[in-house]
Amino acid sequence: MSYRLGVDVGGTFTDLLLINEISGQTYTAKVPSTPHDSSEGVLNGIARICQESGVDPKQIHRVMHGTTVATNAVLTEKGAKVGLVTTQGYEQTLQVARSFCPGGLGGWVSFVKKALLAPLELTIGANERIGADGKVVTKLDKEALRSSMQKLADKGEVEAITICFINSYLNNEHEKQAKEIAQQVFADMPISISSEVVPEMQEYERTETTVVNSYVRPEVAKYVNNLQNALIDRMGEDVQLSILRSDGGLASGRASADSPVNLLMSGPAGGVSGAIYFCSRAGYNDILTFDMGGTSTDVALIQNAKAKVRRETIVGDVRVRAPSVDVRTVGAGGGSIAFVPELTKALRVGPESAGAVPGPAAYMKGGEEPTVCDANVVLGYLPADVQLGGAMAIDREAAVKAVQKVADGMGIDLMDAAEGIIKIVNEAMFGALRLVSVEQGYDPRDFALVGFGGAGPLHANALGILTEAWPVIVPPGPGVLCAYGDATTQVQDEAARTYLTLAQDTDAKTLLSDLNDLKDRASESLIADGISKDDLEVIYQADLRYAGQAFEISVEFSEQQLKDQGLDVLTGFFDKEHEKLFTFKLENGHEILMIRAVVKAQSSPIAERNIGQADFALSDCKIQDTRFFYDGQWHDGVIYDRKKLHQELVVAGPAIVNEMDSTTVILPGYQASIDGVGNLLINPAV
Repeated sequence: MSYRLGVDVGGTFTDLLLINEISGQTYTAKVPSTPHDSSEGVLNGIARICQESGVDPKQIHRVMHGTTVATNAVLTEKGAKVGLVTTQGYEQTLQVARSFCPGGLGGWVSFVKKALLAPLELTIGANERIGADGKVVTKLDKEALRSSMQKLADKGEVEAITICFINSYLNNEHEKQAKEIAQQVFADMPISISSEVVPEMQEYERTETTVVNSYVRPEVAKYVNNLQNALIDRMGEDVQLSILRSDGGLASGRASADSPVNLLMSGPAGGVSGAIYFCSRAGYNDILTFDMGGTSTDVALIQNAKAKVRRETIVGDVRVRAPSVDVRTVGAGGGSIAFVPELTKALRVGPESAGAVPGPAAYMKGGEEPTVCDANVVLGYLPADVQLGGAMAIDREAAVKAVQKVADGMGIDLMDAAEGIIKIVNEAMFGALRLVSVEQGYDPRDFALVGFGGAGPLHANALGILTEAWPVIVPPGPGVLCAYGDATTQVQDEAARTYLTLAQDTDAKTLLSDLNDLKDRASESLIADGISKDDLEVIYQADLRYAGQAFEISVEFSEQQLKDQGLDVLTGFFDKEHEKLFTFKLENGHEILMIRAVVKAQSSPIAERNIGQADFALSDCKIQDTRFFYDGQWHDGVIYDRKKLHQELVVAGPAIVNEMDSTTVILPGYQASIDGVGNLLINPAV
């Protein structure tokens, strides 16, 4: 037997999904995350899922992992001390930055600029210069640079080195020479050069991105190497570790350790990949996703079964030039704390979260503050007499005691307070969904809504009512869907270069030749990881704008489309998108700003699994009777076992569908059915 394992580390739980590639059978597990060292949670989860499934760890040959190690290093400001080597006269690039202050028109009043990731005292200037045309203006003074580097090394503070010279995206000769010197001076210290990390124009963005790569590189490399060694000890030498990239593709452990800047949105990308996997196979190619976990909710828009990918990644105040799935995040999760400010007496929820420790009061881990999870317990959406996934007991009395604080603070009834918490958190998620739909020119009613994450299915029906996006889809294993996405996506890499050419000044043959060079570059890392050249597939992209504009739109196309349609395949799609976004288009002046090749490795298929038990009637799927509070009154309902539901059954609300990793609420006036893929589809009752 051959198995693959998907692992997703969240703020509260670490989710695991084990797939038998031959039969399609799946096993799931959730274990508490270990924030001090997330690899502990991963290894604990592997031990549990192998024990519960009876699978020998040595039968697991592929481990796909979504990680927040790089993200946390940036957010907690606990990355490496970075030494920066730049062109003489450009030492202040990071300090000058861009004239942007977060927080609206008056944001500059309270804005406090954070310390530079590469401080000025660890920055040195090299006597060299590459011109804007890529030609050498001043040769690199190697001896002077060696002397400066030695002085920097003698300080004993630097833990990683970044080299970023002006215009090196056109000619990286000097950067490679400087890297050779740095390797001699700094020995085994990780060294990142901008022409390898992000060979693109715009000095600040290129410098910041390469510095961030160095900033998180030691921590990520340590984590990946330790995890790889631990997996080899348990599973044997043949196990392959892959890490999910921010753009939804996978990278090998080696590539992840070298270019960790591509992992900053690794976690949220897994859920999007998992949602696409299940929904596209069921015929739903246009979807809105919301992944509600313990700490936050991530939302995204998927069109034609493809996630929107933006060419930058934002984590906190850090903005880097790295591709990532266009996910928006709000501080609304199951662990979000509800409170009543003394001054306004107006109920607030989040963004502070109880997290994994101490967690919601209902989890009995020491938490005492009222959370969204506690409100769900009080309302009966998360039944206290049915253990959470069979793995964690729930204390309703503790939840009531916590939520009573909100009720007393506002002078209202307990149930009204609990329902108020849920309504506020639902509105917060609805606002995020509007950001990716309405504010980008899309009507949410043209999409299906996909709810997942440990807490997502609890709120999915209510979000469907707010967005009017039907059906509301709850995929199989919604609480571990990010792990499912990790396990079913493809290994990929990309190569890009600045082009800066008017479409009218080039032709398809020249463009294709340049794209093929990028394809070869992008293929190198995959081939180095043992993937056959015959198993690679490529898609090309170009960023276009009208000459004089300051923003661009990405166009995706294949080699055959370029051969058949010429440059019209680029300009035609760009015009269409531009008109949709801004209501106008121009006849000419199309400028090709960037070109790139994205190379993916074909993934081995997974067998289809059986859905439910076809000989069961709805009464056979019943666990017990229940009741929950909705819209100001109590409703009698039934709790069903999702494992037993099949395509011929319809579950009418009020009802609750229970499974190992999540709980789905079906509100009065709505009904749910199962499709051929195993998705739970919620629609208004006929």
